Amino acid sequence: MHPFGGRLRIRDMIMRRTFWWVAIAQAALALLQATMPATAAADTAGSTQQVVLAGGCFWGMEAVFESLKGVTNVVAGYSGGSKQTAHYDMVSTGDTGHAESVQVTFDPSEITFGQILSVYFLVAHDPTELNRQGPDEGTQYRSAIFYETDAQKRAAETYIKDLQDAKTFAAPIVTKIVPFHAFYPAEAYHQHFVQHNPDYPYVVFNDLPKLKHLREQFPQLVKK
Repeated sequence: MHPFGGRLRIRDMIMRRTFWWVAIAQAALALLQATMPATAAADTAGSTQQVVLAGGCFWGMEAVFESLKGVTNVVAGYSGGSKQTAHYDMVSTGDTGHAESVQVTFDPSEITFGQILSVYFLVAHDPTELNRQGPDEGTQYRSAIFYETDAQKRAAETYIKDLQDAKTFAAPIVTKIVPFHAFYPAEAYHQHFVQHNPDYPYVVFNDLPKLKHLREQFPQLVKK
């Protein structure tokens, strides 16, 4: 797995990552504006909301979402399996049903669910990769939205349809939209990993470029 001895295939990753960001750059801001009305029903002003998102290694996912205005808390963890198997070594086998995930708590009066979805699909991960993300392979790296309300479910379905209609990606979107059942925080050393380990090779190659891309594509959403 990525932290301990995962093979990075650097040349292939550079080509894939560059193509992905170039392909979505022009569509990002337009889709952000276009989908906000469709996701308004998922937002309730005056109270915080949560959503659990999976999209590859939770280090980079956490770093991206905790950079956003209106996001009050992000926790790296596991979702999709049982409490008994919610441990890093077990999840790494790919046999637990868990996905590495982040639990995002946000204030919809400051950032909409539509904006959360825009960052998720256009910055945080590649939603066209099935059971993998970049150098990491296995079902624990799948793309999934664990919705907590029917409004979140409808908003996510609408957003994916908008992306597909706009042909934002050359390949089909494989993100699963599934009901939330439970979330289990990961071990302490995984929390805020990018912040604590900015020079770690995996972080330098896979996660810091996401933060740069976030600042370039959605500067209005990034905390000062």
